Formats: sequence, structure tokens, C-alpha cells
Amino acid sequence: MYVAVKGGERAIENAHALLADARRGERGVAEISLEQISQQLALAVDRVMAEGSLYDRELAALAIKQARGDLIEAIFLLRAFRTTCPRFGASAPFDTAGMDVRRRISAIFKDLPGGQVLGPTFDYTHRLLDQGLADEAAVAEPPTAAHDGTPMRPVTDLLAADGLIERSTASPADATVGDLTREPLSFPAERDVRLQNLARADEGFLLALGYSTQRGFGRTHPFAGEIRFGEVEVEFFAEEVGFAVPLGRVAVTECQMVNQFKGSGAEAPRFTRGYGLAFGQSERKAMSMALVDRALRARELGEEVAAPAQDQEFVLSHSDNVQATGFVEHLKLPHYVDFQAELGLVRRMREEFALRDGALRDAAE
Repeated sequence: MYVAVKGGERAIENAHALLADARRGERGVAEISLEQISQQLALAVDRVMAEGSLYDRELAALAIKQARGDLIEAIFLLRAFRTTCPRFGASAPFDTAGMDVRRRISAIFKDLPGGQVLGPTFDYTHRLLDQGLADEAAVAEPPTAAHDGTPMRPVTDLLAADGLIERSTASPADATVGDLTREPLSFPAERDVRLQNLARADEGFLLALGYSTQRGFGRTHPFAGEIRFGEVEVEFFAEEVGFAVPLGRVAVTECQMVNQFKGSGAEAPRFTRGYGLAFGQSERKAMSMALVDRALRARELGEEVAAPAQDQEFVLSHSDNVQATGFVEHLKLPHYVDFQAELGLVRRMREEFALRDGALRDAAE
């Protein structure tokens, strides 16, 4: 931030004091706690963790409180804190097939091994305001889990068994994985970097792009092969002991989109995949991510690149809400000198225009 007028620091300090007062609100209303935010605004916390790239519910709740509920500002705060954290290494890949599932649905198979697990969702609710929530009413105990905790294999394995979908191949253990938090984005970007970018991307931006692919701007004809939400174990390979040790569990949402692929002269027709993964219960984000991931694979699959969602430079360069916020909101900062230069230029151009116009009128007379 820069200030171009004398006495600006005092004005900024006063603005901070006003912000703190506005954040607190009416003193007669009880102050909201971080635990209340974490428990009762859980989906907001999940989004801030996902786009802030830091899995910590308490810190995400603190960021939301500090930002007065502005989730993009909260994401910015969490990202800034994340840069101060030491890094000890990278975790082993998640085994989402062994997820402790809380919700799991498929739009392509009605009956599937393990069954459909509806879980906590708005999908089947009426979009009517529930006036009962205005009061502190008692909430019934949730039903017991409908499944026995047995790991559920991905639905796409059923297609892969018959060779009807491209196989999901694991990267070699010694493969170098890009890291957007340490290396600047460059083009063309490999899929690992693209997925990192999409995982941190603004949900609304991805939603709009995903929607555009369904309306013909990047024809992928997607099906929601599987969406699952639950907890997975995080492991870290400790060189001192020579094996991976568990660090804890995190809640994630995973989406596998199934898309048509007509094949080519060298490949038989089959389905292809779009993939999305996000912290917490973030279904809209994971689905949008999967749609855009598939669209960005157009060149790899020999398809025409003609739509915004298929242009990786357009998508990846504009998806980050922290970068976008900085670039848009910097327009609020003083630009007095720049504007005076523009103002002087426009005045000179108007004077020249008036002289030319007058000369043309004289010539016409």
C-alpha cells in the first residue's frame, strides 16, 4: 500500500479502528466464537481452507471472523499466513479409494458396490427459507451410518475393468511434481501444475467455466461418474525410519467426471476423465474443477481448442482470486499522477480536434 498525501498514516490508523468497530458490531449481541464459525459455517470454512491452501479449521475460522465474512479476504489472510509456515516435505499421495466415506453418489450407475450414500447435502431440500432456524431449536440426532465403513472402490473401476475408460496411471515414485507456491506458473503447464492451480482457483470462476463447457464452449458431454466426501489419512515418508508414517486425517471431496471421446485412427472410442479434489465438503468446487480439467486436456486428446475453458493460459492466468483481487482492488489506491497525465493528454487531443474541426468548417464555407 502506498499513500501520496501527508498525514495518510493517521487516516489509515483511524480506518483500522473503524474496521475493528464494524467487525465487532452491536456490543449487545454476543461475539461469535471461532468454534461456532467452524461448526456452523462449516462450508465457508471448507472453501477458505481449499482456496487458501492450508488445512486448519481454526485458522480458517479466524480468517473468516477477521474478514467480516468476506471469504476472498479470508482466503487472502490464510494464504499470507501459509507463507510463514516452515515446510518439511511433501506427503504421500492420498488413497481416496480407502476413504472413510460420509457421502458418495454416482450419476451413471444406480446400483453399485457399496451403494449410494446420500450423506449431508442440500440436493434434496426445498429451497424455502426455514423460519425455524431463526430460533435456537433442538436438532434431532443424525441417523446411524448406512454403510459399514468398508472401503468403496471408485465407480470408474467398473468401466476400466472392461477397457471402456482411460486408465488412471500413477506417476513414478521419483517423478518431479511442480509446486506453484515455489515456482511461477509457466506455459505450457503440465497436468500436475494445472490441477494445483484449479484446486486453489476461485470457485465462482471455475463454476462459470464449467458451465460454459456444458453450453457448447468446449463440448465434453460430461457425466458425474462419482462424487465422494469423507476423510482420508495423510502419510509422510520419514527417511529416518524408512517408511511412511500417518500424520492425521483430512476431509476432502473428490469428483471423477466421465466424458465422451470418439477415439482416433490409433485409439478405439472410450470415455475419458476429468478430475477434481478439494478440502472439506466442496462438491461444487470439485465438480467444476473436474469439468475444467477435462476441457484443458483437449490438446492432449487431439481435440480442437476453440473455447475459453480449453485455453490453459486464459484459465490458469485468471483463476486465482487472490491475484485477481489484488489487480482489481489496486485501482482504489491513489493514481493522481497517472490520471493528471491522462487528463492533460485528453485536453490536448480535444484542442487539436477543435482546431481541425474549425478548419474543416471554414473550408466548407
